[in-house]
Amino acid sequence: MTIHRQPITDASAWHGKDVERDRAWEFVLDAQDIEELESALAQCQSRALEITGICADTFPLPRLGAKLHQLAEHLRSGQGFALLRNFPVADHPLEDLEKMYWGLCSHIGVGRTQNGDGGLIHYVTDGALRPNQGTRGVGFPQEAKLHVDLTDVASLLCVRQAPDDPLSRFGSSTALYNEVLRRRPELLERLYAGFEWDRMNEHGDAESPTSGYRVPFFSHTNGVVSCRYNRAWITNAIRRRDAEMSAADREMLDFIDDVAQEICFEFPFRSGDVQFCNNYTVLHGRAAHAVVDDEARKRMLLRIWLDLPDIREFSDAAIVRYGIGYHGRLGWSAQELLNGTSELPRRRRPDGALAIEQLAP
Repeated sequence: MTIHRQPITDASAWHGKDVERDRAWEFVLDAQDIEELESALAQCQSRALEITGICADTFPLPRLGAKLHQLAEHLRSGQGFALLRNFPVADHPLEDLEKMYWGLCSHIGVGRTQNGDGGLIHYVTDGALRPNQGTRGVGFPQEAKLHVDLTDVASLLCVRQAPDDPLSRFGSSTALYNEVLRRRPELLERLYAGFEWDRMNEHGDAESPTSGYRVPFFSHTNGVVSCRYNRAWITNAIRRRDAEMSAADREMLDFIDDVAQEICFEFPFRSGDVQFCNNYTVLHGRAAHAVVDDEARKRMLLRIWLDLPDIREFSDAAIVRYGIGYHGRLGWSAQELLNGTSELPRRRRPDGALAIEQLAP
C-alpha cells in the first residue's frame, strides 16, 4: 500500500470560507429553462411514460442540457458539489416532480436504485412517504453527520423544508485529507487500510450482511485521492460481530468528524433547490431540526443516486467505486429494471467485491 503524501491542490480541496466567495457551484434555472422542463414533462405525459422510460432522449432539454453538462463537469473536476436553484416545485403533484427531477438528472448521469425495493427515487422524510430502507436512518430530525452516499453522485431536491430551516452542509474530503496530512499524518496508514461496511439488512439472500472486505477511507491512484466514509455503516459492521470499535479508531474518527465539521460549508436548503455532490471528494450532512407532527409540514426531499461516466480514476473500482452500494436490489439502473437483469444475482470476485465487468454502462 502506497500513501499519497503531497497536499491536494486542485479545485476539489476547499474550505467553507473559500466557497462563500467563489460561487462557481451555484446554478440558477431561468424562465426558459423552466419552460423546457415543463415541455419535456408534457411530452412524457402524452406518451404515458413512467420513470423507467424517461431518459435524456425522451426528456429533451436542448438549452438546459448544456447547463447540466457544465454542472456535471463541475462535479467531476471542480469543487465537487453544486446547488441548482429555482426548480419548479410549486403547483405540481409529486408524481410530476418525480418525472421532472428524474428527467433533469438523466442529462447528468445514470440513475441507480437506492433500497431493497429497487426504488429509483427515495423520499427523505420521517413522514408517511418514508420508504423501506433496511436499517438505514434516513429522514429523521436528528443531525446527519458528514458522510458519503453509496454511488458516484448524491442529489436531493427540496420539496418542503422543515419549519426551523436546518442548514445543509458540504465538506471537501480532499481538504480533509490535507488536514490529516498536516496535523495527524500517522493516521493515513490506518485510513488507507479502511473498514468493513455493513449492508444495513438490504443484501441479497446469497450475500453476506457486511461487505466482507475493507473499503479504504482514503485511496489514491496517479495522485487522484478518493474518500469513502459513513461512520454509521462502519460502526454497524463492527457490531454485527458483537464487537466494539477500538479506542484508537474511535478517537481517529472523532478527530475526522471534528475536522470535517470545522472546514465545511453550511448553507440554507430551501424549496426548489437541488443539491448534487461527488461522493469521492465531498461529504454531506445537515443540522438537526425540531420534530414536526403535522404531516403537511414535515420536511420532504426527493433523492436520486447517480453514476457519472468517467468520474475519476480508482485504485480498485470494484471496492472503492462499487464496493459499498451494489448489493441486493441497490445499484441497478432503470434499464436493468426493465430488462430483468436486476433479478439476477451479481457475480463477485473471490474477495467478495463486485465483478465490475458485469456492470451495465
